[in-house]
Amino acid sequence: MSEATLTSKGQITIPADIRKAMGVTAQDRIVFTRLDDGTIVMRAKTRSVLELRGMLRREGDAPSVPVEKMRIGRD
Repeated sequence: MSEATLTSKGQITIPADIRKAMGVTAQDRIVFTRLDDGTIVMRAKTRSVLELRGMLRREGDAPSVPVEKMRIGRD
């Protein structure tokens, strides 16, 4: 079990083992959901393809394809 302390500013540091298990790093968004039984679920917010634009570098002179023109599942 891991634990964290709430600061006077309402902040916590997520323990390293939990960050690793969630696959999150600095600046990633975390979503908190309260279930009907009062349980709080914390999960990493997924990103849309459009939010990921520009995160990867192209090598050499490879042509770029706008995200809007890409089709999932196309050969």
